Amino acid sequence: MKITHKPTFSKQLKHILEYIAQDKPSASMNFKNKLKENINLIPDNPYQYEQSQYFDNKNIRNMVFKKYTVIYRVKPIKQEIEILRIFNKNKPS
Repeated sequence: MKITHKPTFSKQLKHILEYIAQDKPSASMNFKNKLKENINLIPDNPYQYEQSQYFDNKNIRNMVFKKYTVIYRVKPIKQEIEILRIFNKNKPS
């Protein structure tokens, strides 16, 4: 399966990385690399994470990474995983 990122996700991730980098730039890069590793594992088992409570759609899932929630959509016909958003799991925007 191919992985794509929505512009919203990229923008939100950029803000998160900038926030983390204020305290420790190396932690920001480590966060980004580990997140990418976890996202790259999604196609192996796309339904392993819980269905998103924010959407009434079994193909939209929540992956929790550290204190953040990554929302993604499984598109089985297109053989695609679409990464939609990332936010602090306690503060959806």
